[in-house]
Order: sequence, then C-alpha cells, then structure tokens
Amino acid sequence: MKLLFDQNISYRIEKQISSIFIDSKHVSNVGLSNTNDSDIWQFAKQNEYVIVTFDSDFYDISLLKGSPPKIIWIRGGNLTTKKITEIFEDKHLAIRDFIENQDKKEIACLEIY
Repeated sequence: MKLLFDQNISYRIEKQISSIFIDSKHVSNVGLSNTNDSDIWQFAKQNEYVIVTFDSDFYDISLLKGSPPKIIWIRGGNLTTKKITEIFEDKHLAIRDFIENQDKKEIACLEIY
C-alpha cells in the first residue's frame, strides 16, 4: 500500500508511519518538491500511489478525473506530524479497506479527521 504525502505535510511522516504503510513516500523524496498538483496527480496515477493531503485541491481534481489515484483528505487543519501519525495508526484498518476493498474501488476520496 503506497501513500504519497503532499508537500504541505512534513517529510518526517514517511519515517513515522513506515511500520504500518511500508511503501509510503513524501513528494520531496520522489522528485516532486514544489511541483503543481497536476504533476503530483499524474505521478501518483502512474505509480499506483494514494495521495494524502490537507488540501481540497486533489478532491476537486478527483471530481473531474475520477480515480485512480485515490485521495486521503486529512480534515482538521494543519496538524503536527505526531498527530497525523496517531490518526493513521488509529484509522489504518479503515484506510486499508478504502484502498484495497474492491467494493470501494469507485470511491475516490476518504476524508479522515
């Protein structure tokens, strides 16, 4: 399960959740620092990543283009890396279900709080 964290989330998250989401990356670690959302979208789609973001922008793109990629939209403002880690630890089963469950393959966005 590959998560791609948007640039508005600290690159430190990659290490913090590596035991739960092994193949996760931050955009800065795949050569996408300071790139536009469209380029991140395309990279995620081509490389089978799920985009994790604080922004509604990727949700808006998903309304136009559908999925893949899927989006995990963290609602609740700019949270610390520690808080994001806690959320992902607490909700990892729901996140896995959203990504892996074939009955949910048409659902483009998961909002988590």
